[in-house]
Amino acid sequence: MKPVRVLIVDDSMLFREVLSRILSSDDGIEVVATASDPFDARDKILKYRPDVMTLDIEMPRMNGIEFLRRLIPQYPMPVIVVSTLSEAVLDALQAGAVDFITKPNIQSPSSVESFMQEFTAKVKTASLAKVKQSKLEIKKETVPESKSNLKLIAIGASTGGTEAIFNILKALPTNLPGIVIVQHIPPVFSKMFADRLNNSTAFSVSEAKTGDIIERGKVLLAPGDKHMKVVKVGGILRVECFDGSTVNGHCPSVDVLFDSISREVGRESVGVILTGMGYDGAKGLLAMRKQGAQTIGQDEASSVVYGMPKSAFNIGAVARQAPLSKIPELICSLTRPTQE
Repeated sequence: MKPVRVLIVDDSMLFREVLSRILSSDDGIEVVATASDPFDARDKILKYRPDVMTLDIEMPRMNGIEFLRRLIPQYPMPVIVVSTLSEAVLDALQAGAVDFITKPNIQSPSSVESFMQEFTAKVKTASLAKVKQSKLEIKKETVPESKSNLKLIAIGASTGGTEAIFNILKALPTNLPGIVIVQHIPPVFSKMFADRLNNSTAFSVSEAKTGDIIERGKVLLAPGDKHMKVVKVGGILRVECFDGSTVNGHCPSVDVLFDSISREVGRESVGVILTGMGYDGAKGLLAMRKQGAQTIGQDEASSVVYGMPKSAFNIGAVARQAPLSKIPELICSLTRPTQE
């Protein structure tokens, strides 16, 4: 396979050099150029035609978010934001970036080592991503008030998932069963993401904590550094968040959540697996389906990375596959009472 060709954009000469050395140490990656600002980057894009671009947010002359908004419609390519800890990262994802990573403390060898491994993996994943050129339009769904037998809806996602989740929640009515979500996202950002969803959708969205009740109109998002599972206490469904080693390379893990739902809720649940690299959530979704749960997988065409949904589909965990634009409608159709 040909190496992934990368353009690095950062206003710091030191950091451009650090990123270049990290990526160049991997035989599967070739740094074709570096740029100090978006105007320099635009010329280098035309000259080198990179497969992936890494992008800082705070830069002179034009910030990274504005650059993304102008770039993606003209030159759709996978972009990874490399920036300091800031909510602006979520704006960058909304503007078209496929993933992000926070800058390491270059004075800390352990921080740099961890960053090196994650950064190279994200660049390789981004090279497989599909970049959408137009904004997705999803019809707002409505569901008549009814006594559905469903107790909860569970969603798992990774690369590309923040925008997919936002689009789904924006289209869903709030009179659905409670929603629990695992999105592969670093700590601190999970709280920022939950707050953003809370402010931009009709749902009450919060970063989950142990003891939170799953109930209609509410969405609980797993913390970025803890696993989340569903437990039944006195007939009431709650979540439990806990420390643990990674599962399928992730903490939180979608499999941990889905496995708990297969045991505690079974057929009274809906499981949804969205865009993302790898196979986290596939076995858990299969366990849910075997217990009678309704299961949905995002299709290849609408996935940024068709990894997790593909793994789930291939092992028979997905009962219904659909494009992202149809998933809210499908979820709503499954909340209607089943006719025995």
